[in-house]
Amino acid sequence: MILETSCSAELYKESIKYFPGGVNSPVRAFKSVEGTPLFIKKGQGCRIWDEDGNEYIDFCCSWGPLVLGHSHPSIVNAINEQLNNGTSFGAPTKLENELAKLILDNNPFIEKIRFVNSGTEATMSAIRLARGYTGKSKIIKFEGCYHGHADHLLVKAGSGLATFGTSSSAGVPESFANETIVLPLNDVDAVTKAFENYQDQIAAIIIEPVPANNGLLLQDESYLKFLRDICSSNKTLLIFDEVISGFRLGFTGVAGMYNIHPDIITYGKIIGGGLPVGAYGASAEIMSNISPDGDVYQAGTLSGNPIAMAAGIAQITELLKDGFYDKLNTNTSGFVNSINDHCKGKRISVKVFSKGSIFWLSFSDKETIKSASEIDPNGAEKYKVLHKTLLEKGIYLAPSAYEVGFVSSAHSQEDLQKASQLICDSLDEICAP
Repeated sequence: MILETSCSAELYKESIKYFPGGVNSPVRAFKSVEGTPLFIKKGQGCRIWDEDGNEYIDFCCSWGPLVLGHSHPSIVNAINEQLNNGTSFGAPTKLENELAKLILDNNPFIEKIRFVNSGTEATMSAIRLARGYTGKSKIIKFEGCYHGHADHLLVKAGSGLATFGTSSSAGVPESFANETIVLPLNDVDAVTKAFENYQDQIAAIIIEPVPANNGLLLQDESYLKFLRDICSSNKTLLIFDEVISGFRLGFTGVAGMYNIHPDIITYGKIIGGGLPVGAYGASAEIMSNISPDGDVYQAGTLSGNPIAMAAGIAQITELLKDGFYDKLNTNTSGFVNSINDHCKGKRISVKVFSKGSIFWLSFSDKETIKSASEIDPNGAEKYKVLHKTLLEKGIYLAPSAYEVGFVSSAHSQEDLQKASQLICDSLDEICAP
């Protein structure tokens, strides 16, 4: 079936007049897949509809935060109720207290929290807090982990292990990059050498404990515990960027999954039901360094926005219900296993990696992929074909081979069985000898 996308194509033609590349975030431009971007009109449950009226089962879920699916009644009702009371005050509200209490009462890894407006703002603020608290300036990040578009985090690897990074975006001064040490994932020796080379200079290690922005690069629990230990030994803070994994892989994220206590944790839009919100949290001692209590400045007019807080209260309340994550993760496992079993039986070189309700389809025979360098770049071309084929069958995956997919509680077993069959059929078409 050839997908009718004339309305989306016209809208994209118009949008190019207004926005760089016709979009307000690069991956939306469909440059990594075939066709022009689809302009989405509506979402309900696990489905979305584009401006041409095409219906899709959605596995992007607004890049993860829609863990309850689109337009969940509790969230919609909470937003509508708050709309009648106002949209923004730039002043404290009771809703901020209520959402913070729901989170902190059920998360033993943080004692205080600060709401911000995005995951990028959360990680940017966490780095500033770590530097202010430790009095040190350098940070360690890892290849394959994305922490938003703050200057000191848009850095790629330098010419060798344990060396300073180099800018990976125009507009990022090399002086910023020179404060960031970029290391390969899953390499104990590289981290050890970095601490030897830059003794008493490293303020923090920041890592996605489940890296999910460049494939799904599942790290060993022992490696994460090693990072915890070496940070403690060197009076360096460990930052878990749980913008994707937090409240997605269980209520307390990877920290709770492995019982590893990072010094600072960052969260993203999932705590606001998909609305623009983020947060970072830590012990009361560390958080006391933030203005107005301390000297680390961070502010925002829309931080703690009442509509986002109302949506967040509704979402977090649902996530705290007994059995929520057990059911979500079980459904995801069944979905993933059915595709993997099919590919194994047909000798198709595809592996779906997963953790909780996050999954990633890789054109590979490898049983594990723990670093970005292990990803076969040729898989991106095959993914282009798969993405187009699945759109024509009514399945919406992220428009990039390196982006992960998400299952929501709105995906029924019937939805997942249908999607699994369509994915398997498409792989048969694409990978047939």
